[in-house]
Amino acid sequence: MRQQKIRKTILLGLVLLAGIGYLSMAQISPDAKGRVRPAKKVKKEVKDTTKVKSKTAKDSANSPVIDSEITYSADDSIPFDFEKKKAFLYKNGKVVYKDIQLTADYIEMDMDKKEVFAHGVMNDSSKTIVGRPVFKDKSGEYEADTLRYNFNTKKAIVFGILTEQSGGIIQGNKTKKTKDNEYCMVDGKYTTCDEDPPHFYLRLTKAKVIPKKVVVTGPAYLVLEDFPIIFPFLPFGYFPSTTSYSSGILIPTYGEETQRGFFLRDGGYYWAASDYYDAAVRADIYSKGSWGVKMNSNYKLRYKFSGSFAISYADNIYGQEGLPSYSKSHDFAIMWSHSQDSKSNPSQTVSASVNFSTSGYDRNNSYSAQKYLTNSKSSSVSFTKKWDNSPFSMSMNLRHSQNSTDSTISLSLPEMTLTMNRIYPFRKANSYGTQHFWDKIGISYSGDYRYMANNVKENKVFDADSWESGAQHNTSLELPSFSLLKYFNFSPGINYSERWYSSYYTEDWVPDANYDRYSGRTSGAVEYIKHNAFKRTYDYSYSLSMNTQIYGIFNFTNPKSKVKAIRHLIKPSISFSYHPDFTGENMGWMRSYQNDTAKVYYSIFSRSLYPYTPSGKTGAISFNLSNNIEMKVLNTNDTTSKEKYKKVPILDNLNFSANYNMMADSFKLSMISFSGRTKIHGTDINFSGIIDPYATSGTRDINEYEFKKSGSLGHLRSFSTSYGMSFKSQEERAKEEKNKDQVEGKNTLPAYYSDYADFNVPWDLRFDYTFNYSRSPGMPSQVLQTLGLSGNINVTPKWKATFTSGYDFKQGKISYTNVSVFRDLHCWQMSFNFTPFGYRSFYSFQINVKSSVLRDLKLTKSQTWWDR
Repeated sequence: MRQQKIRKTILLGLVLLAGIGYLSMAQISPDAKGRVRPAKKVKKEVKDTTKVKSKTAKDSANSPVIDSEITYSADDSIPFDFEKKKAFLYKNGKVVYKDIQLTADYIEMDMDKKEVFAHGVMNDSSKTIVGRPVFKDKSGEYEADTLRYNFNTKKAIVFGILTEQSGGIIQGNKTKKTKDNEYCMVDGKYTTCDEDPPHFYLRLTKAKVIPKKVVVTGPAYLVLEDFPIIFPFLPFGYFPSTTSYSSGILIPTYGEETQRGFFLRDGGYYWAASDYYDAAVRADIYSKGSWGVKMNSNYKLRYKFSGSFAISYADNIYGQEGLPSYSKSHDFAIMWSHSQDSKSNPSQTVSASVNFSTSGYDRNNSYSAQKYLTNSKSSSVSFTKKWDNSPFSMSMNLRHSQNSTDSTISLSLPEMTLTMNRIYPFRKANSYGTQHFWDKIGISYSGDYRYMANNVKENKVFDADSWESGAQHNTSLELPSFSLLKYFNFSPGINYSERWYSSYYTEDWVPDANYDRYSGRTSGAVEYIKHNAFKRTYDYSYSLSMNTQIYGIFNFTNPKSKVKAIRHLIKPSISFSYHPDFTGENMGWMRSYQNDTAKVYYSIFSRSLYPYTPSGKTGAISFNLSNNIEMKVLNTNDTTSKEKYKKVPILDNLNFSANYNMMADSFKLSMISFSGRTKIHGTDINFSGIIDPYATSGTRDINEYEFKKSGSLGHLRSFSTSYGMSFKSQEERAKEEKNKDQVEGKNTLPAYYSDYADFNVPWDLRFDYTFNYSRSPGMPSQVLQTLGLSGNINVTPKWKATFTSGYDFKQGKISYTNVSVFRDLHCWQMSFNFTPFGYRSFYSFQINVKSSVLRDLKLTKSQTWWDR
């Protein structure tokens, strides 16, 4: 029975070989030297579907293990050698077996050994090798000079291999592929440069590549522009090449500081916890005793939320213990950013932006000028809720603000706001037709509730006396508006406010509180005493406002004039409000004390959570005058536009405002404030100021108008203006126009290089100017002027320079100045940063590899305010 099966198998094999021989004889013929050459160009694709399985262990060594079809094709021809059981694929040959694919201009298939051999061919015209073998499998894609692969053992011998692993390009002279898809090579190269030949590479004496995981090398040294740098050399190398993030050790940086000594900084461990979050722990240690630890984490849940969290602590020691210059600080910082996907819950959102630190953290632990120059910080964690089909909404916030200059801090834990949008309680639902008087009566409400410490020192923020709680309520009643003479619109209203306090402050005069040791004199001071008790204040007012609009147009009759018309739009508004007297003794909100010269009245809530000073009876008339002046000119810049004329603003939103208290005993007219803006050559110029309408006598105002005394409107007490102008090359303007609709975040810069240069900007220049003028009665005027300059210049396509500077006219000094020069070296980048003067003067020079894989391959020379 077994012999019959063997005979059938042999017979089937002879029939198959005869058929293949018949087909191939029509395609090949021997030349004069007996070599087989294709007779004509054809494209042949053959599928070998033979599947044989061994039945016994004895026969398994000689039985084929190819259990899937092999598909092979070529653009030129596929001749066969039946005697040696070989097939030859000429010109763009391709062999596919399961997930393995091999392409080359010459492939030799050995049916007996179950292996393929491939190499490229010489191009007669260019004298270069073309059609080099390209091998693809699950581990990746590999290019080689020659390759021999066995389908049975799944091993290969490769010469001249070339592959890319996570941004790193690997070349090897002789490489062996194991059945586990690991590549062992000798005399290799590792680089991130895509030039051929590369500008630099690491010469690897021995290396092992585990695709999509790691590259491990033996002794290696740097070769720069084909010049070997033998010393220093790497005894071994470890290059992660995983396509997904993974856990690992974070290598520290080393150096020396003037104050804290030698250091190892930012060394630690990175934990790739899951696809939803990660964590990294880093530590700093200094030879003179200082140390620090940092932890940060990123998290994201798709379609729900994302964010990051970081906390840092630093224990800094400066100077020698026992000397006057010795100091020690304990600083910490917390940063948290959280955002919710807007589609997850439109009626309820949670967001966070926390940037909290002790006042000395940035001063002692920052390595950038931007952080060092930052004097104020703020944070907010908010929760908002809006009820559908309801006028009610709520927001709850945890707020923080601090000033590192005076070490004061404000915390609100929490702060809640409840709002009711305007409703019309007397209006029927789904009412139509003419509305009645009562249908137009509306009411709105807003309430603010807080528990906070306001402007307290950092070391007292956790003291119970530093915290206060309270609430503030505001209710507005809107009465029906009406019009007179068609052009004057009137809107009456009633406003009611109420405040709740958990504490209040009284003031006492202490005659000999201060002592001057130089003069030997004493002086008095006010002492503030806090009382923890519930107090309530309230006030209300009635108002009536009127507004209208006035247009004025001046037309130019000259047909040759480029200006067609000038239009002046005036929006006057007048409002009257009545406020009863809340300063009576029965209220108990105002008190007094006697100092050395007079009796002083004060409000017991002036230093409370919601500062409030009751006012007497007022009947105030408020004025506001808004002006817009623009002209219509001939559109000569855009000849393709359908509009013959264009509008050019002359003065935009020029406002004047003041109020007049008819019930005041004196100084009934308030200060007159004004503000406005204009545009010159595309640059916005903003200005504002205050005019005092009263005459002065010495260092104080007198109850007499300056207009009556001298004919002028009043005294200019303050004026400020600011504007900035930018100049850009035509290339930069074209680039902005092209990219203005791009999605934000597409063109991101490498995360490891904060000073990465954009070499696509030809040049741009910007300057910002601010001017502030102030003067008090009888005092000399104060003028502050600052000028800021910044710009970018591309000297060549590879050279770029940036600068930031300015000038303080009052101090007569140049402000913080920094110059940076960048050079694009293809796969490398050179940078030079220089701050020539000031407390933070420094310079740094660095040449580094651009790729983040070899970011530690760099040369640095610096002298900064913290490093030697």
